[in-house]
Amino acid sequence: MPRKVYANLNEILKPEHTALVVWDVQKVLVNSIYNKEEFLANMNKLIGKAREKGIPIFFTKITPLPAAFESPSRKYSSSKMKFSMSQLPSDMFELAIKPEENDIIINKNTASLFIGTNFEMMARNAGIETIVMGGISTEIGVESTARDAANRGFYVVVDSDASSSSDKEAHERSILNMKKLFDVLSTEEILNALA
Repeated sequence: MPRKVYANLNEILKPEHTALVVWDVQKVLVNSIYNKEEFLANMNKLIGKAREKGIPIFFTKITPLPAAFESPSRKYSSSKMKFSMSQLPSDMFELAIKPEENDIIINKNTASLFIGTNFEMMARNAGIETIVMGGISTEIGVESTARDAANRGFYVVVDSDASSSSDKEAHERSILNMKKLFDVLSTEEILNALA
């Protein structure tokens, strides 16, 4: 029997089948974005509402593989970045927003939450159908994971102003791309739908 297709945002965002993914809010990334204060305020509002509604929260953390075990293509891609993750002090990998006791922290090695982690199994086991997400960087991990989630049959809602990047133009292009595929809403729109 076919599953019901949700017809509106209130159905899509029902807390009992929704999870929040807070993507890579590590200090090194938060300190590099163009709108740090606005981003942190919006992300904290989103997290607060998720906690109020009993929505599970997944924090992701970039966890580089040892150099000898990283793929050559990812080494090449990493060389294009403005900084090398392996040369940063370890405290820069700490989360700028502190998870609480019931939050889940997922260490991951790629720009998709679905590669090399148990996230999908955990989400399916918990009856999660909708993934709300935001974080850093919009055009890399947020968009990659959002597309991957949609391709795997999850409803996706991206928070446009609780997502950011060190490159404002790349962030804006990514938001426009994602609006063609799934719901991309402001923090206030998401909070209103969850109210």
